[in-house]
Amino acid sequence: MLYFTQLVFVKNGQEAVFHAFEEQVLPLLARHNGTLLYRVRPPSVSVLASAIGHPYEVHLVSFPARANFEAYRDDPERTRHMALKDESVERIMLIEGSLL
Repeated sequence: MLYFTQLVFVKNGQEAVFHAFEEQVLPLLARHNGTLLYRVRPPSVSVLASAIGHPYEVHLVSFPARANFEAYRDDPERTRHMALKDESVERIMLIEGSLL
């Protein structure tokens, strides 16, 4: 099982556009055996220290294999909505891991 953590930094004023993107792409996870394990919008008061800034959202997603992740990433229905992501997201930090 592979795990991906995303720290999502959204451009100021583009939150609604980002929400529209997520409404379209998050349901596609199941098509590729992905599971959204955790999704949170951490309030700024919960950030004790940061060298990278304050993310708008944090996601933890699992896939049984890399091929499932790549199929989700490359899903034509998902890629059709990438303009929304490009418009709304400043940057994303993607962290890959597995259980030890």
